[in-house]
Amino acid sequence: MTDNDVAGLQRRLAEFAAARDWQPYHTPKNLAAALSVEAAELLEIFQWLTPEQAERVMDDPESAHRVADEVADVLAYLLQFCEVLGVDPLAALAAKIDRNEVRFPVRRRGGERGDGGGEGDSSKDRHSSE
Repeated sequence: MTDNDVAGLQRRLAEFAAARDWQPYHTPKNLAAALSVEAAELLEIFQWLTPEQAERVMDDPESAHRVADEVADVLAYLLQFCEVLGVDPLAALAAKIDRNEVRFPVRRRGGERGDGGGEGDSSKDRHSSE
């Protein structure tokens, strides 16, 4: 394991928190709240941008740095949250993708399913993160 794989990063984050006696504050509720706040800070960067400006946000070094910092904050809190609750984030993501491949079959033009089935109930179609 390296320091840049999931387990290595979780270990570094746990060591960082332990060295500062922050573990009592790293409850699931607090970490979920912090994750939400950091995700909102990432969104704030894009809040008033047009879609075209948003696509070019990484072209500006200052904006790129802000985006990278907020992505790091979101990932740090997510990894700490997973560590506290014993969730393997990569296994959870793989399982979610598997479920979504079944829930949202590939559709061809005209609404036909790629698996040969007919049209499904479009009211059940949701974003893949649901």
